[in-house]
Amino acid sequence: MLHIHNGDSSADTAKLSTLPGEHFAFREALIEGPTPAGLDQAEWLRVRADHLAEGYGENAQQIERDLVEQQRKLLTVADHEETVLWFEHDLFCQVNLIYLLDWFAKHGLGKTKLSLVCIGEFPGKRNFRGLGELDAAELASLFPDRQPVTPEQLDLATSAWTAYCASEPTGIQTLLQTDTSALPFLAAALTAHLKRFPSSQNGLGRVEQTSLELISGGGTNFATLFRSFIEREPTYGLGDAQLWLALRRMSEAPQPLIEISADGATVDAHPPELHKSEFAITDIGRSVLKGDADFIALNDINLWLGGVQLAGDLKIWRWDYKSQRVAQT
Repeated sequence: MLHIHNGDSSADTAKLSTLPGEHFAFREALIEGPTPAGLDQAEWLRVRADHLAEGYGENAQQIERDLVEQQRKLLTVADHEETVLWFEHDLFCQVNLIYLLDWFAKHGLGKTKLSLVCIGEFPGKRNFRGLGELDAAELASLFPDRQPVTPEQLDLATSAWTAYCASEPTGIQTLLQTDTSALPFLAAALTAHLKRFPSSQNGLGRVEQTSLELISGGGTNFATLFRSFIEREPTYGLGDAQLWLALRRMSEAPQPLIEISADGATVDAHPPELHKSEFAITDIGRSVLKGDADFIALNDINLWLGGVQLAGDLKIWRWDYKSQRVAQT
């Protein structure tokens, strides 16, 4: 039996449990960086490795080797009688989940039974954030309730992954108008994804908007800011590394919205002690926060959200809070 966990935390805990079989951590963050459609496997691995290396300060060649090994591991599922996917309700998990379900739909499973554990709450856990919060016994308690992955779930995941990787976000909006109950957490997650597109009000996506509001309200150090962010925006499921990328975009812009320092000194893109970083909102940041200025008009943009590239020479897709839709401007 093979267990595929969405991250090392739950995988490491599961290894200490009574769960039978092999435990494998799926290490990707498809919520961030380019996921363009139409790439062959070599191109895909190169694009993802380059993003992960730039975003997290790692060696691109080593990351690409790790991704190749991960893909090889996925190809071994046919060697197991059963493969169990362990995922959560948030956007981070749901994007990785639809990727994997689409992968299995296209590559086949042989005689392997594919099962799923996917939860949004756990008894006794207020404000449940994810499987990483559970101890070994609590994780093992979920195993008997795992459900076989259905053809309907595979089909929906393929449609959702195709829409996520498309060069325009309209496919996601179309998908959200259909029945997505086969994957009960998908609709909320994809709606949260659309809200990451720059707002028509001030050019900030939901992640940047909330972060700037929290900094303006006194969330001046990373530990406090991160804790407050995940409490206010649990649907995203961001780790500290993903929130840091959003903060960097606001601090490294030609006209920055925030300033970042550590021990009184300005930090570079990859500070050695992330949780000691301090934040201050700039005057421009206050103007953008109030809606008196537009972040993109001030700074241009070069950002990937799934398969959509937002860049200065292209028409920009923006989220409109009144219509609750994205539109091109």
